[in-house]
Amino acid sequence: MFESASYLAYLALSLGLTVWVARTLSKNGEVFLIDCFGHEEALARSTNHLLVVGFYLVNLGFILLTLQFGKPPESLPEAIRFLSGKVGLAVLVLGAMHFFNMNAIAKFGRKVGAWFREEQWAAQARPAHAHDA
Repeated sequence: MFESASYLAYLALSLGLTVWVARTLSKNGEVFLIDCFGHEEALARSTNHLLVVGFYLVNLGFILLTLQFGKPPESLPEAIRFLSGKVGLAVLVLGAMHFFNMNAIAKFGRKVGAWFREEQWAAQARPAHAHDA
């Protein structure tokens, strides 16, 4: 009885947390990406969507793979330990993925933002030189 209920509870909690975190990061991350990508909204939205897909793939794969590990619980205290261990590990992986993504976005976003700013500066400088000639 405890085994099936624990597995179902683990899946429900872990998948629910994954969806909530992905939606939160997607919604709030889009503003950050738009700024990083020189206000190129189409590029920012596309990148945001790709990051969310990757986030889901890695985390759902991890959650499903960890179903096979650990001793199935046979009592309520074991079920609580089982759930806390598995959900806790899933939360740590979600957090690690978040920091990995933020680091990658910050590095890549600075490069892309610099490219867009250079392009904008060049475009602004061209008309000024045309009037001088």
